[in-house]
Amino acid sequence: MKILVPIKRVVDYRVKIRVKSDGTGVVTEHVKMSMNPFDEIAIEEAVRLKEKNQVSEIIALAIGDNASQETLRTALAMGADKAILVLTSDNLLPRSIAKILKKIIAMQSIEMVLMGKQAIDYDYNQTGQMLAAQLQWAIATFASKIDVKDNAVVVVREVDNGLETLQLTKPCVITVDLRLNHPRIPTLPNIMQAKQKPLEIIPVNDLSLDLNNQCQTLTVESPPLRQGGKIVDNIVELMNILKQEKIIS
Repeated sequence: MKILVPIKRVVDYRVKIRVKSDGTGVVTEHVKMSMNPFDEIAIEEAVRLKEKNQVSEIIALAIGDNASQETLRTALAMGADKAILVLTSDNLLPRSIAKILKKIIAMQSIEMVLMGKQAIDYDYNQTGQMLAAQLQWAIATFASKIDVKDNAVVVVREVDNGLETLQLTKPCVITVDLRLNHPRIPTLPNIMQAKQKPLEIIPVNDLSLDLNNQCQTLTVESPPLRQGGKIVDNIVELMNILKQEKIIS
C-alpha cells in the first residue's frame, strides 16, 4: 500500500507571531520555519506502519515555494521514501489544495492519505474533508490510533463523550490528532541519507487545474491587549465592580 502524506512549511510553533504593519498577513521573513506539527505526527505514523510491513512506500508532498524543499528533506530523514514538491508562490486555500492532492493521488496510485488535521498557521481544518469528498473516499478525522487490517483500516478517534472506533475500507483519508504518537527526531545518518532520496518538483501550472481562490483575506489583525487585573479587598467590592461593568445585574 502506498501512502501519501501532505506536509506544510509553517512558522515554528515556538515563535511569537507578529502581524505585518499593512495588515496583509503575518511576518515570515527572517523567522524560523518548520514542518507543521500535525504533519510530523502523520509522517511518524506512516513510518510506523511501514515498519510493521503494512505500507510499501511513503510519499511526502508539499505545496509551496522552493523553501519547502527543506521541509520535505526533513520528512525524508524521518523515513519517507520519496518527496514531491508542487511548486507555487500562491497562498492556496483548502479547496485548491484538495484539487492538487487529488491529481497527485491519481498520478501516484495512492491508496491512503495520512495527513495532519490542520495547519497551525490558518487552522482551517478543511483540506482532508474536502479531499475525501472530491475523491469519494472514506474519511476518519482526529485519529488517535490507527490499525491497518487487510482491506480495512480501524481508526480510534476522540469525541466529546469518549472514544469512537471506526472501520474504513481502503482507499481512505485519515487526519491525525496530537495524541496519535510522538514524532522521532531524525538522526544524522538519516539526514545525510535523505539528501540522496528522490525529490520531484512539479510546477503547479503543469497540473492544468483551476485553482482560483473563492475567498479573499481582507485584513489580519493582532488580538487586543489584555487589560491588567485589579486586586479587591473583599467580596462586596468585587460585586460592586461587576455591577459597574454590567457583568452581573
